[in-house]
Amino acid sequence: MPDPINQKLILGSTSAYRRELLGRLRVPFSVESPHVDETPIPGEAPADLASRLALAKARAVAERFPDCVVIGSDQVADLNGLALGKPETHERAVRQLQQMRGKTVIFQTAVAVVCLQRGFCQQALAPVKVCFRALDDDEIENYLRLEQPYDCAGSAKSEGLGIALLEAIESDDPTALIGLPLIRTSRMLRAAGIRLLTPSAPAL
Repeated sequence: MPDPINQKLILGSTSAYRRELLGRLRVPFSVESPHVDETPIPGEAPADLASRLALAKARAVAERFPDCVVIGSDQVADLNGLALGKPETHERAVRQLQQMRGKTVIFQTAVAVVCLQRGFCQQALAPVKVCFRALDDDEIENYLRLEQPYDCAGSAKSEGLGIALLEAIESDDPTALIGLPLIRTSRMLRAAGIRLLTPSAPAL
């Protein structure tokens, strides 16, 4: 087993949200794009899609850096079995929020940690139950114009103004809704040999 202090960590994602979240753990890491096709398989459940893509992203980067510990993650909004991803456009975001208003949506956030050299592979799913208010069309338009959350699954940033769209959030891993469940991620990183809470962690 390699020295955990020298174990290199890579985030297999270009998401600014995940980069900020992983930075909270104060361990050195680099970022690599996984270049994974995120097209759903016909009939694939949202939780299965998120889990498959998280593992695929981690493995894609691990194949290029087999001696490193790699994190992959993905999030899919689950509206009664319908998978909602990143809207990318204003029009799609409007449709997503109209579909979700007054309903409960499960945000399926998956994370995988892989180190090919050691044969290490773990993954976990962190579902978050989100209850949306009965939003009117003006509220939806105003929110989207103000925050433009077009790179977020489900078209809402709970860490920002999007919190005003919601009635309630239920989760056992609070950062999962933002994009990376840090409780589960920390658990898997420790298992992979990444030391947390060490004296070498940089101070703010």
